[in-house]
Amino acid sequence: MRTSDLLELSFSNLKKMKLRTLLTVFGVAIGIGALVSMISFGKGMQKNITDAFNAMELFNSITVLSGEANPPDSRSDPDEKPSRQERPAVAGPPLDDEVMKRIKGFDGVEGVFPEIRVPALVRFRGKEEFRLIQVLPASVMSSKLVKFASGGPFRSDDEESAVVSSSFLHGLGFKEPGSVVGEKIVIMTIALNSADLNPLSLVSALQAGKLPFSRETYEFSIAGVTESMGFGGPSPVQSDVFLPAGTGQKIKKLPFTNIWDIFRSQDGRVGYSALNVRLASPRFVDPVKNEVEKMGYRTFALLDQIKEIRASFLYMDMILAAVGMIAIVVASLGIINTMVMSILERTHEIGVMKAVGAKNLDIEAIFFCESGAIGFLGGLAGLALGWSVSGLINRLVNYFLARQGVPHMNYFNFAWWLLGGAVLFAVLVSLASGVYPALRAARVDPVRALRHE
Repeated sequence: MRTSDLLELSFSNLKKMKLRTLLTVFGVAIGIGALVSMISFGKGMQKNITDAFNAMELFNSITVLSGEANPPDSRSDPDEKPSRQERPAVAGPPLDDEVMKRIKGFDGVEGVFPEIRVPALVRFRGKEEFRLIQVLPASVMSSKLVKFASGGPFRSDDEESAVVSSSFLHGLGFKEPGSVVGEKIVIMTIALNSADLNPLSLVSALQAGKLPFSRETYEFSIAGVTESMGFGGPSPVQSDVFLPAGTGQKIKKLPFTNIWDIFRSQDGRVGYSALNVRLASPRFVDPVKNEVEKMGYRTFALLDQIKEIRASFLYMDMILAAVGMIAIVVASLGIINTMVMSILERTHEIGVMKAVGAKNLDIEAIFFCESGAIGFLGGLAGLALGWSVSGLINRLVNYFLARQGVPHMNYFNFAWWLLGGAVLFAVLVSLASGVYPALRAARVDPVRALRHE
């Protein structure tokens, strides 16, 4: 039988039972639509997270840590006691300016800056709050990842200015961030009192109940107010007050943030708690990590965690696909039922075809073709259904979230392979469902079939 005759005969038979064919096609469409929507939702969430990480350049960064200490946490309280898992097991070589210089020379490194956080009392317009001051290079504050509500970044690392976050101002009760640019902010730190550091003075001070500390006061102009900071890693930028690198290193402060920094030191030397390395591309992550680890330091890169993230999404995709497969199984039962009923109604026709020379293979091909046609039409309809329903859900979710200030997002991602694969999968499932009806039709006895009315 020629292919053209086979297709013409198959579609002609489907037209004769329009209602049953439409219902079966609709059943396949529901199954494919559910499957496509489920998978596209999982892929959409994965794409949103990956795009967000890429936008914040999280895959282009490495955090360098001294010794075997765990990655520094983001506790806002500098005196908070770390858990047992967070305590350093072995003190490693300190992270100092010499180490920074060596790392800057590695291929692919665009910049290195230390993590410097200073506990301080911040005073602004008569109100005071305890904060961790973050010291950052001007190049980092000028990054496209830093969004300003008003003002701008420091112009140089030695500028006598500060940048504050809008959340810091809101916490103090100020609603208009633009009005504070250019005003003065006072930062008070605690430093070792050099006059009390000699043994005799130190003993006398301790006997008198005095600690060998002094309060240092600094005044800076507010250069800008940040709306968001796009950096991340094990020690993300989460401070509310920022100082330029040169200015921040000049202020007097304790050489440690909390008592655990002393345990991280080696030979009494307290270096930086961590170094943040910015790379030109994610492809430099592994080479730079290897070089840094050869120097005796630990590293953390979010790119290393992407495998675990992808595995989690794979499990989620499998669960969502399993839910969609339930509808596919129901649709396949509908195809089997439609084809079996077609055999009972066309028994006489099958007998005539065999009587004029049709082979069993020809009969099987007809029913396979009809099953495949149902799957193909159902697959196309399923794509349209899944696309429409997903688009409607996406609009509704964004509508309600927009009222809460959440930016617009696409929660569904219809990749090209998903569109083509869905139609192909529908055809394959339909062909598999047509195996039993096709074999049953081929086994029809032509003599009995011709007697059948």
